[in-house]
Amino acid sequence: PHIGNTGTNAIDMESVSPAALGIVLAHLPTSASNYRANDTLDRWLKSIAMPGIAGIDTRALTHRIRDKGAPKGVLAVNYNGEFDIPALKAMAQDWHGLAGMELAGDVTSESAHNWDEAGWIKESDRYRKVNPDGLHIVSFDYGCKLNILHCLGDVAGKVTVVPADTDADTVMAMRPDGVFLSNGPGDPAETARYAASQIRSIAEQGVPIFGICIGHQLIAEAFGAKTFKMHRGHRGANHPVKEYATGMIEITSQNHGFAVDTDSLPDTLEVTHISLFDQSIEGLKHKSLPVFCVQYHPEASPGPHDAHHLFKRFAEMISKAQSDRSQHAKT
Repeated sequence: PHIGNTGTNAIDMESVSPAALGIVLAHLPTSASNYRANDTLDRWLKSIAMPGIAGIDTRALTHRIRDKGAPKGVLAVNYNGEFDIPALKAMAQDWHGLAGMELAGDVTSESAHNWDEAGWIKESDRYRKVNPDGLHIVSFDYGCKLNILHCLGDVAGKVTVVPADTDADTVMAMRPDGVFLSNGPGDPAETARYAASQIRSIAEQGVPIFGICIGHQLIAEAFGAKTFKMHRGHRGANHPVKEYATGMIEITSQNHGFAVDTDSLPDTLEVTHISLFDQSIEGLKHKSLPVFCVQYHPEASPGPHDAHHLFKRFAEMISKAQSDRSQHAKT
């Protein structure tokens, strides 16, 4: 019911262009109420030619998805008000769903590039620049949200973003202190066809790895676990997750339709976090390699920041790996 209340602005964009194909609303606010807004939702949607529909009982729709799973649907626009309903139904039925679809390749960066922005400075109304003397993190882009890169910038000195299909040798030639595996769309089992062996190769060379969302699922696939399409995905900014090591409960932002199969986990992987909604896996770590990952979004923008500390944990893992290598070299 609150979508659009705060308007829109370019600074908060999480990707170069919107990934959604349409929007369904209960109500469409006609004005924006936020000091950072530079446009209304309605005008912004028109500017990017995104179709939308308002006046829908979204709570009833949510209940339907909860009870029966995500339905197939079509959002159509025709200004004369005439629609070919049978043709639209056929269009919906022809879509086979996300299972089996490799989509990271459609949204990844075209080439490697440097990212130099860190967190937002409210007083200056701008993003901070990264510390040039900090860590070097290479981020695989499977459809990476921009605020993830800002969070990495907070703990790194240099962030290099590479396309999803970059091979391990190319990454290692960049001499990374750590490697990050981003979020992204599609079936992780399909992306794993080219990504799993590269992830495993980098990890086995002792480079610390942190993964989020599909990055989490790809780590699972890389070390022998399986993923599956959920009956209904996790969507929203209020999902409770428990961390086993501390017993702490974090409220998290989530947006995924696939999950790691608990029964398929190899002995090398340990579950670190679980969903308190359905007990599905929300975090993993490797038992002998510096690798960990979470299914949810600690960078949430917007959303809760309970799990922001995971980026610091990644930096600490990198520092420990560097210290261990230094000690090993001395002996």
